[in-house]
Amino acid sequence: MLIGYARVSTHEQILDLQLDALAKAGCDPDKTYTDTISSRKAERLKLRQALDQLREGDTFVVWRLDRLGRSLQELINLVNLIHTKGAGFQSLTEHMDTNTPGGKLVFHFFAALAEFERDIIQERTRAGLAAARARGRVGGRPSNDKDPAKRRKIEMAKVLHADPHNSIEDICRTLHISRATLFRWVERGKEA
Repeated sequence: MLIGYARVSTHEQILDLQLDALAKAGCDPDKTYTDTISSRKAERLKLRQALDQLREGDTFVVWRLDRLGRSLQELINLVNLIHTKGAGFQSLTEHMDTNTPGGKLVFHFFAALAEFERDIIQERTRAGLAAARARGRVGGRPSNDKDPAKRRKIEMAKVLHADPHNSIEDICRTLHISRATLFRWVERGKEA
């Protein structure tokens, strides 16, 4: 079975071109899901529903790769998820079909490029940090523990944490801090 997916970023854009292409490719309109949302948004509800519908032997079809994800890594993650369900992936515009040996090759080539890109970025980051250290610079956020407002907030966190009636979630919500920050502040007090 073919499961179609189409997406536009704004309500001013029209899905017709994508829907026509998906229908021409054989996607049933009842099995075609659409989102009107920027791909930068984390939760694309209809995409989630489309992926949930996939069964072994199905093919997930999009009009163009950029309708599925905004980065190569996101595309690779989504296509890998599709493959773990035993389904194939097809992009109509790019003529990519992972149900064919050539389509699998193209997909693996994209995955290799993404991994290469990640490695290059990590290498540049390490080199930049090493060069900064060689010049006497230290990375990381500057410490603002001398800030009186922060010191009061740390002390308040310690007092609230010491009271067993306060839950971790309540303390974090009240002080607008993460759990990790709370535990770091509390542990710092034990070391002193």
